[in-house]
Amino acid sequence: MAQSISSCSSVKTTLNAIGGKWKPLILFLLTDKTLRFSELQKSIDGITQKMLTQQLRELEAEKLIKRKIYTQVPPKVEYTITEYGKTLIPILKTMHEWGKKHDIA
Repeated sequence: MAQSISSCSSVKTTLNAIGGKWKPLILFLLTDKTLRFSELQKSIDGITQKMLTQQLRELEAEKLIKRKIYTQVPPKVEYTITEYGKTLIPILKTMHEWGKKHDIA
């Protein structure tokens, strides 16, 4: 049976929130811990500082992560997944499991 247009739009909504090469990785890393910018950058092979900044801003705008800035020298910024973002954890875990089973590298 073919999928309806409305079911495709719900997939599009999900992809708009977490689509792209880096957003799922960022969210997956934040599923159970708070990380600083540098920790995220070290954990994601190949991401540039500019791209990580952009992706974090987009995830924050979507209210999937929150950023906490500490007023100290040097500045400290931490990122945490929000309760709303946690609703994506089952999808991220399913992607993780699928990737483990089908990894050809």
